[in-house]
Amino acid sequence: MEEYLVKRPLKRPPVHPGEILREDVLKNLGLSVSTAAKRLGVSRQQLHRVLACTHPITTEMALRIGKFAGNGPVLWLRMQQAYDLWYAEHRMADELSKIESVTSDCCNS
Repeated sequence: MEEYLVKRPLKRPPVHPGEILREDVLKNLGLSVSTAAKRLGVSRQQLHRVLACTHPITTEMALRIGKFAGNGPVLWLRMQQAYDLWYAEHRMADELSKIESVTSDCCNS
């Protein structure tokens, strides 16, 4: 699978990986939440929270989904990271604007 990088900053929020799992993976496979949870080895409630986009894809969940979907955990972790980073940057925009970047000049004494 070819990898590509997303140019930042994105103007729109990235899609939560739970939505992709729900709408693209499970729907195309015709699997219910209960069946998918059983195959992933997690509780139905735990999977439902991810699919409802209220909980993040953890490292352990990424390993499970990556194995299940056959595309590995890195894709799922990167989607979660992009989602988290976008929201954190927007939530912290005012605070971040007050932080001065360190330049190479300051450290050459």
